[in-house]
Amino acid sequence: MLPIVTLDPSDTLPADGYSGTLAGRVWRPDVEGPSVVAIRADGVFDVTKSFPTMRDLCETRDPAASLKGTPGERIGTLADILTNTPPERRDAVKPWLLAPVDLQAIKAAGVTFAISMIERVIEERARGNPQAADGIRRDILRIAGIGDLKHLRPGSKEAATLKEALIAQDMWSQYLEVGIGPDAEIFSKAQPMAAVGTGMDAGLHPVSTWNNPEPEVVLAVASDGRIVGAALGNDVNLRDVEGRSALLLSKAKDNNASCAIGPFLRFFDATFSLDAVCETTVSLSVVGPDGFRLDDASYMNRISRDPRDLVAQMVGPYHQYPDGAVLFLGTLFAPTKDRDGSGQGFTHKVGDIVTVAAAELGSLVNRMRYCQDCAPWRFGTGHLARNLARRGLLA
Repeated sequence: MLPIVTLDPSDTLPADGYSGTLAGRVWRPDVEGPSVVAIRADGVFDVTKSFPTMRDLCETRDPAASLKGTPGERIGTLADILTNTPPERRDAVKPWLLAPVDLQAIKAAGVTFAISMIERVIEERARGNPQAADGIRRDILRIAGIGDLKHLRPGSKEAATLKEALIAQDMWSQYLEVGIGPDAEIFSKAQPMAAVGTGMDAGLHPVSTWNNPEPEVVLAVASDGRIVGAALGNDVNLRDVEGRSALLLSKAKDNNASCAIGPFLRFFDATFSLDAVCETTVSLSVVGPDGFRLDDASYMNRISRDPRDLVAQMVGPYHQYPDGAVLFLGTLFAPTKDRDGSGQGFTHKVGDIVTVAAAELGSLVNRMRYCQDCAPWRFGTGHLARNLARRGLLA
């Protein structure tokens, strides 16, 4: 029997509670659709009449001020909505939490930490075989020297020197180009409205036997390139599939329920800034039904690429997002702890409870299941437009 996720405000909220400007989305059965909500100490307030979509709120000049200035309709307490969010605990006539984004493009930046570049090179050279990874890892770190990676900046002279050294030792990889070269890897993680939120099942493609969570900060970016807030994300990754070929990236990354974002979107205001994002620690825990436990962290102050540069490479004169975008910033985390046997490394099991957390952003909790066993994605952009129209919320 699979474990059941339990959510409550004390574990879900940021360390400073309701002090920040927190926005979310809930499913309201009474209107048969989603609503944009403000998360406040005195309850959860539906602000959809003012902001039909989260995209609309992010597009305002000052989203934090806009949300604070909108009273909204109180629809319940955060505790009640969180309790009702996990599928097995759900009363279908009461609201539950969704991922806090809707029409925005869902993008991800890969290999943004130099140390994670090493893991991508390992995946490629191991060709999907986790047993081969440990020896390859030792060889690469011997050549590169771990100290050379901590402050390495992509595109720098030092990065070029390291790249040449790895190539000279027959360690060339296409991941070197995006890991330490001038151009970032930015790809589409999922379709708009396809992300799952906290408390929901997250999906693993059943073809994979070597996979892992990727705990990340997710930036919310308006259509004009302004970075307006942040959330947490789990960029579920199939290491064996991507390792076979980088051309299989979409199969490794974009599957049903394989993108988790939440629990809320925290807008930048006097209590929270992009500088705080750049200094945050994103923690990860995996608790398995087999008794296995993994605890680790990703330290944003060790990111090799400035988040501002990543956003600038994503949106600008060469590529526009009229509904804005959210951008996964990448992770320092790459699990190497053996789970089933020596040298086999880590891989998920069905029923794993994964918690991604940060003091500034709260916690995102998901249970891992095969994609076909997770709730299918059936409510897309067209459904949203028709639902908002029926509710008289479209101008």
